[in-house]
Amino acid sequence: MTTTPRTVAEAEAVQDRLRPMVDLVGPGPTTPRTVAGLDVAYAEDGDRLAAAVTVLDATTLAVLDAVVLPGRAAFGYVPGLFAFRELPTLLAALDRLTVAPELLVCDGHGLAHPRRFGLACHLGVLTGLPAIGVGKTPLVGRWEEPGRPRGSWSPLLDGADEVGRVLRTQDGIKPVFVSVGHRMGLDNAVAQVLNLARRYRLPETTREADRLCRTELRRLAALPADPCRPH
Repeated sequence: MTTTPRTVAEAEAVQDRLRPMVDLVGPGPTTPRTVAGLDVAYAEDGDRLAAAVTVLDATTLAVLDAVVLPGRAAFGYVPGLFAFRELPTLLAALDRLTVAPELLVCDGHGLAHPRRFGLACHLGVLTGLPAIGVGKTPLVGRWEEPGRPRGSWSPLLDGADEVGRVLRTQDGIKPVFVSVGHRMGLDNAVAQVLNLARRYRLPETTREADRLCRTELRRLAALPADPCRPH
């Protein structure tokens, strides 16, 4: 994506053009060395944002690299088109990494999206990297509660299609919603999320990126207001 769409019709046309490029065939890397977490946090005005990308060692979960950038929402608040608000700043952050990730883990969704093209699909296609989405809440689908033990899951169904899995990452806590973005299989996506969520509900990639986003927003809030920008 080289330009930001101006209208809903233009944004949906971009999704329609890129959706066939999503690779759902390969299982993806089963033992990636480096995994990136991507997250965006918004200021109270809903316009200013901070986008973070953090790269972790997939074995030790040590942070190897991190970039956080301030930005502004690049598109309106339209359900199903949230990715367009965040993509420019996220892509800029990815470009500044010095350690290349072998897998992207997005705080959001991939196929488990009303148009089958969530943020994880969009970023995967644009970067060419394997990508998965891990959502805190669902956008689409129906499911049954998975079993209580860690690792239990149930299919997330939209019509007759399995668009993701409802995964219990810790015993007895609320599940997360895992879906494929690009160049990954669903079984592998679940395995990667469990590896990254060893102690908490959310993957360490998401937790670290979220921490960076919120720290940056607090820094921005402490800065003097820009007198040249309308309020």
